[in-house]
Amino acid sequence: MTLRFILLLFVLGTWLTSRPAVAQSTAFGFELRSVAKVVQGTDTLRNAWAGGLDSPQFSGIDLNADGQQDLFIFDRRLRRVLTYLNVAAAGGGRQWQYAPDYETLFPAGIHNWALLRDYDCDGRPDLFTNGNSEVDIQVYRNVAGAGGLPTFQLTTSLLTAVVGNTPVNINTGVNMPTIEDVNGDGRLDMLIYDWANDKFVTYYQNISTGACGGLQFRLVTESWGNIQSCLSACGSYSFSATTLCRPGSVQHSSGSNLLAIDLDADGDKDLLVGRDYCPELVAITNQGTPQQEVMTNSSLNSSFPTGTTPVRITNFPAAYNLDVNFDGRPDLLAAPNLFDNLDTVETRRSVWYYENAGTGAAPNFQFRQQDFLQRDMIEASSQAAPAFLDVDADGLKDMLVAGSRRDAPGNLFVATVTYYRNVGTASRAIYKLVTTDYLNLSTKKFGLLRPVIVDLNRDGALDFACTGYYAVGRRSFLGFYLNQASASQAPSFNTATMRTISNVPNNQDDAASFFDVDNDGYVDLLYSTNSNSTGQSLRYYRNNGSSTLETAFDVANTDYGQIRAAGNTRPVNLYPLVADFDRDGAPDLLTVDASGAIRLFSNLRAQSSVFLDRTNLFYNTARGTYDNAQLGVRDLNHFTLAANDVNGDGGLELFIGMESGGVLAAAPRNQVLSTAGAATQSLPLTLYPNPAATSTTVEAARPVRLTLLDLTGRTVRTVATPARRHDIDLRGLAAGLYMVRCETTDGQLGVQRLMVK
Repeated sequence: MTLRFILLLFVLGTWLTSRPAVAQSTAFGFELRSVAKVVQGTDTLRNAWAGGLDSPQFSGIDLNADGQQDLFIFDRRLRRVLTYLNVAAAGGGRQWQYAPDYETLFPAGIHNWALLRDYDCDGRPDLFTNGNSEVDIQVYRNVAGAGGLPTFQLTTSLLTAVVGNTPVNINTGVNMPTIEDVNGDGRLDMLIYDWANDKFVTYYQNISTGACGGLQFRLVTESWGNIQSCLSACGSYSFSATTLCRPGSVQHSSGSNLLAIDLDADGDKDLLVGRDYCPELVAITNQGTPQQEVMTNSSLNSSFPTGTTPVRITNFPAAYNLDVNFDGRPDLLAAPNLFDNLDTVETRRSVWYYENAGTGAAPNFQFRQQDFLQRDMIEASSQAAPAFLDVDADGLKDMLVAGSRRDAPGNLFVATVTYYRNVGTASRAIYKLVTTDYLNLSTKKFGLLRPVIVDLNRDGALDFACTGYYAVGRRSFLGFYLNQASASQAPSFNTATMRTISNVPNNQDDAASFFDVDNDGYVDLLYSTNSNSTGQSLRYYRNNGSSTLETAFDVANTDYGQIRAAGNTRPVNLYPLVADFDRDGAPDLLTVDASGAIRLFSNLRAQSSVFLDRTNLFYNTARGTYDNAQLGVRDLNHFTLAANDVNGDGGLELFIGMESGGVLAAAPRNQVLSTAGAATQSLPLTLYPNPAATSTTVEAARPVRLTLLDLTGRTVRTVATPARRHDIDLRGLAAGLYMVRCETTDGQLGVQRLMVK
């Protein structure tokens, strides 16, 4: 492919992004959806591919204009939006269904917190959030878009309040405010912990003159309820305008989350407070009125809710009051509101759900579960990394999901690999949980592990390569365990000692992908690194053919493809994957980085020295357009990629390992379905039988060398001696589509597709 043609494709891709949905609908891409069932114990996960939750914040909204209250979630740690629809359940009632198409309706650039509240009483909740400064408040008005879908228009990028006659910025810092009608006049007010020292609660009253409300506020008091947070102990508060918490004690903590809620049905607002470095949700009851709050020591309850299991989240809990069990009564959710995970909080089961079992005006919160939504999804706690390997040699690829979770005995964040056996068929994968510690890798005390399945020593058996680091000392590695079994047997890995590949930077967040770049029959190494010696880059290490794998990879290009993010910056935490995604017979490069951007570099071998990409890869069925990936945009995020054909149609489904410990899945859309190199293929081949089960025969007009590849570009069989006829043994190969590549001694090529049954 010439550079001119590549540029033409680039222009075409740009044109597609600006064309209407009809034009875009024919382009190749992916569609986020459930691609296979996942079973854990006796439960089939309803939303297996939702991607995990870390620090979720919850609000209600009707997303699809069907009159039902749906669910908006903002995950603070990833800065990612998730959307769930309220749908009818098969057996009656309602249930939550992950619906990623609605995530793009919300504006980019949400920081720290996001709450949906209807400030103009039009029945559509509006968006309150931090702006780019991460302390100021932005407000987006929700207006009805096409088909009744929410559309958010920026109303103000700097919410202010008057102090006397002077407007001042309303700031939140790391604190989550509560936006409710505090004084009972029907308008939304705000209570926020003082962001400078997190000691007092500041009250901003809504003084808008409209019949319902608006966005005009005045500062009423900087010590609402005379509440003072004391750091002498979690749950320690003072209720005096003049007396300090305790002589000599620290007078503030690092952050607090607020929810104003009427806990005792007396018509005024009480408070639920969650503090940084503290596990409990503290209730402070208002013993006064909506117009004049009164809090005393008798208002305090540090074991909330009473009469059930009280909230005890590892760190920084926040509370949300909305109906999540579809009975019309607002329930209570509590979740960590962390903006990083330096404290290594276990986030597999961290969203606590309390059903409102009350029958009167006062809520009666009863504990029901501590993994709301999480129990219905793949959840490996942190930094999920999926890979696929036929573990039991039944011809079906099984799923491995690495992730890091808290190891109780050593109190470390330790990486493990979860093994899901494919108990389905070649045309309908079903992944059933077997073990959460495949190969007992938790005993190695890896802090991070990213498995890569590849045949390193060309014996036809897949090996277990990996990048990562050790939990103690954080020493990083690029290593591998060779498969001791033959290609037709279940893999056997001796994990006593990891062999490591030298001549690579080995930084903690580096990632590896193996692919035969130069087409010489040896897998090369594409290695992304955050090394500061030459800057973040994708490096190409050529396999020199040495039988000593530790030294077989020589650096060939330290800035392969000159891949750059927005603003011509080098991408951070880049992860590469090579496979024939669009099924045109040529390998493509797919990358993801900390920005959440997924880039497709079509036909890798035909790219010039500066790779050209496409990012609008994900088809949105709600809007009929191709959108960029919406994975979260925090610069500390880590994402991984894997591909596998789960339905036997020859196309590759895409799997995205998320920072939050879950996995997103996407099905291919509008694949080319043409033979590899069709325009340049000049060597006719005969292939029979096809489809085949145990063997197939290839005949050519001239003597040829033969290579059999799967759709990821991995070589699974080779015949180096030229001949006009080759019989290929297919035993031990997983069912699916393969490519038979033949080459004469003078370089003439021929390629045919082979379906293995």
